[in-house]
Amino acid sequence: MSSQLTTPVTDAETALAASDEASGTVLDPLARDAGAPVGLPARRSSAARLFARGLRPSWTLVVAVAVIAVAVLWAVAPWLFTSYDPIVGVPAEKLLPPSAAHWFGTDAIGRDLYARVVYGAIHSLSGALIAVTVGLAAGTVIGVVAGSVGGWLDDVLMRLVDVLLSIPGLLLMLSVIILLGFGTVNAAIAVGVVSVASFARLSRSEVVRVRRTDYVEAAFGSGGSFVSVLRRHVLPNSLTAVVGLAALQFGTAILAISTLGFLGYGAPPPTPEWGLLIAEGRNYVATAWWLTTLPGLVVLVVVLSANRISQSIGRGAR
Repeated sequence: MSSQLTTPVTDAETALAASDEASGTVLDPLARDAGAPVGLPARRSSAARLFARGLRPSWTLVVAVAVIAVAVLWAVAPWLFTSYDPIVGVPAEKLLPPSAAHWFGTDAIGRDLYARVVYGAIHSLSGALIAVTVGLAAGTVIGVVAGSVGGWLDDVLMRLVDVLLSIPGLLLMLSVIILLGFGTVNAAIAVGVVSVASFARLSRSEVVRVRRTDYVEAAFGSGGSFVSVLRRHVLPNSLTAVVGLAALQFGTAILAISTLGFLGYGAPPPTPEWGLLIAEGRNYVATAWWLTTLPGLVVLVVVLSANRISQSIGRGAR
């Protein structure tokens, strides 16, 4: 009887190991010792789990967290990183290349570009946070209601989501901005509206998957009400992937808000917003490359860091 009880578990672990090997989610030998079954490779874990086991996470994840932390500090306390005024410049120092005095050089009216990038973090990051909050709140509500209730309500909500997905993202963002007006907050709301469909589809699929598990069926069978089972069992086990998507959408939102700022639909000049900084330097690409290259690199690094953190959250949820 003992062999009969342990054989299915061994088969499941073997299948899991084969799946991990095929997908490349196998850690180094140090991670195999962190609670993995004997003789089987361990799946890649999140940073929190690795720290809990006394292991070091990937250096790329550490760099990504450090980059996001610096960007957040830029937004919270920019005066700690630069003493220059982001609005007022010195005309005699216009279009200076990067140097020890001006790390990112100066723009066409003598403003320190590094100071403008640092002070612009609050606009880009707060806009991305608003966008993710709008998409996460609205999309999760739609997905949870559709996946948990089902029936005709599920069909209606998912058809609305399909309509949102059928509209090109940039067109939908511009339509919302035309209705709401220009500005960073309105641009953020527009980006959030575009992401509602992605959150709704993912949260619905996760809720449907969890509702079909044995322990949820057992909770209903033991007399649990619909609301209690949804709150205690379904939501906690279905929203981890949604959190990973939120981290991914944070980077995407920064890129989208920068795009709208570049097109002139975001913060008005002389606001130091990252997309607007790139737009202001496009006329000087041949003579002052740093005006577009350095703010663009900042956007690129922050977006890639957010995506790396999202990847880690997604792997930890598996």
